[in-house]
Amino acid sequence: MRSGIFRLALPWLMALACAVATAAPLQMHEVAPGVYVHQGAHQDFDDADYDGDIANIGFVVGKQAVAVIDTGGSFDIGSALAQAVVKTTALPIRYVINTHVHPDHILGNAAFADGNVRFVGHAQLAQAMYESQDAYLRAAPARADGGKNTIVLPTIKISKPQRLDLGGRTLLLQSWGPAHSTTDLTVLDEQTETLWTGDLLFTERTPSVDGEVKGWLQTIDIIKQKPVARLVPGHGPSPKDQAAAWDAQQRYLQTLQSDIAQGIDQGQDMSQVMQHAAVQEKDKWRLFDVINPRNVNLLFPKMEWQ
Repeated sequence: MRSGIFRLALPWLMALACAVATAAPLQMHEVAPGVYVHQGAHQDFDDADYDGDIANIGFVVGKQAVAVIDTGGSFDIGSALAQAVVKTTALPIRYVINTHVHPDHILGNAAFADGNVRFVGHAQLAQAMYESQDAYLRAAPARADGGKNTIVLPTIKISKPQRLDLGGRTLLLQSWGPAHSTTDLTVLDEQTETLWTGDLLFTERTPSVDGEVKGWLQTIDIIKQKPVARLVPGHGPSPKDQAAAWDAQQRYLQTLQSDIAQGIDQGQDMSQVMQHAAVQEKDKWRLFDVINPRNVNLLFPKMEWQ
C-alpha cells in the first residue's frame, strides 16, 4: 500500500521539485505529530526588506496526503514552503487552505498550482481575491526573475462546517462572519486538537482590523467556548495560556473601539483620535505605531456615521 501511494505521488513530487528547485526549505516546527508550522517575522508590508514572510503558515500530514494551510506573502515563500513539504514527506499535497484573503497568507498559492492541488477557502474568498488582486500584486515583493506572484482562487468554497480527509486524519473547516476580515476560516486538526485560527488570533503583533470589530469579538467568544490542545495564530507564537491570549486581543479591540467612539463623541477628527486611541495598549504589542493608526483609519469613518 505504501509503495502504491509513493507511485501515485511520484509525478507530483517531480513536478513540484522542478518548480521549487531554487527555493531553500522554510524552517518548520513540528508542534504536534504531523503538524508543521513556520512562524513568520514581526515585520511590516512597507519595510524595505519585506519578502512576504510575516504570517504563520504550514501543513498537516495524513496517511495519504498533505494539506497546506496558508502559503505566505510571495511566490518565493510559497516555494520555500513547498520545498519544506518535499523535505518532510513523499505524500502529495491534496489541499491548499487559505484562512482569509490577506496577501501575506495567499500570494504563495501559485507555487502549488500544478493542476492536482485543490484550493480551499471561505465562500466569499474568491470574490474578495478578485476585488483585491490588483492592489495585492502591486504591493507584492519584487522578484529578480520578473515576478511569479499571481492570485490563485479557491475551487472548494466553505460556507458551513466541512471536513477534509487526508487519510486517517480529518481537518474540520469552519467559516465565520465578518471578523478580522470578511473571509475568515479556521482549521481544526481533529487528531491532535490543533486549531489554526488564521488572523482571528494575533499574539505579540498588534491585531490588524479589516472586517468588523463587533463580529470579531463575538467570534472570539464562540471559539473560546471550545478549548483545544493548542492554537496556531495567524501571527506570533502559539500561546501557552490560550485564555490570556484571547483576552489580550479582546482588550485591545474593545479599547480601540471605545476610544474611537469617545473621540467622535467629543468632536475630534481622525488625526486627533489617532493620537490617543488605544494608546494604553502600546507597550503590549509589536508594530503598534504602524498598525494601530491603520486600524483607526479604517474604523473611524465607519463609526463616524453610525
